[in-house]
Amino acid sequence: MDYQSLYSFRFRNVNQESRNIVWSEISSYIATNSNNPIRVLDPACGIGEFINSCPAQEKWAVDIGINGSQLDSSIKFIHGSFFDAELPKNYFDLIFLSNVLEHMDSQIMVNMFLEKVFTLLSPGGIVIVMGPNFKYCSKDYFDCADHTVILTHLSVEEHLVAAQFELIGTVSRFLPFSFRSKLPSSRYITRFYLRAKLLWPFFGKQFLVSARRPKIK
Repeated sequence: MDYQSLYSFRFRNVNQESRNIVWSEISSYIATNSNNPIRVLDPACGIGEFINSCPAQEKWAVDIGINGSQLDSSIKFIHGSFFDAELPKNYFDLIFLSNVLEHMDSQIMVNMFLEKVFTLLSPGGIVIVMGPNFKYCSKDYFDCADHTVILTHLSVEEHLVAAQFELIGTVSRFLPFSFRSKLPSSRYITRFYLRAKLLWPFFGKQFLVSARRPKIK
C-alpha cells in the first residue's frame, strides 16, 4: 500500500503545523507519565510527530513508509518493517505504539508485534499503546483504509498479558478519534485537555493502555 499517498489524502485539510504543536504536548505528557525515559523507541513513527518532540536523550524510530527525511538528525532511524528491524534487546525504557496495532493483518500478528516489543524493553521498561477504541468509534473505524484488526482497550489488555507484560493502567477514552475530528488544535487547548480528565469520557475515542516488562528477580 502507498501509505504516503494514503495519508496525504486523509489529512489533506489538516494543518501540519497544528499537528506538530498538538503532538509536542502529547509527547511531553507521555514521557512525563512514563517516568521520563532516557531511551525511547517509536516502532512505526510515520513522519515523526511523536518521536521528534519526545523529550528523551536517546531516540530510535522505525517505519516502512517513509525515508526518515522528516526526522530530527539526532534520531536513529531504521527504514523497513519493525518485524525485520535489528534493534538492541533489553534496551529501551519506553516503546510507544501510536495507532499501529489496528493495521496488523491479524490478531496473531498483533501478538507477534507485542512479543518483539517485550524483548526490546529493558526489565521494568514500559510500553504504551494508543489507538482507536472500536467500542466507542465503530461507525468511523473502517473509514480508514488501513484499519484491518478490531481492537478495544480490553482486547489490548489481553494481548499485553498474553505477551507477558504486567498491566499498569488503562484509559478507555483518551483522545478523540483523529485529527479530522475534535482533537484540540492549539498548544494551550491541548495542554488543558490532557489535564482535564473529566473531559475525556465526552471526547475520547482512543484508548491508552500502559504495561511494564517485569523486572528480573
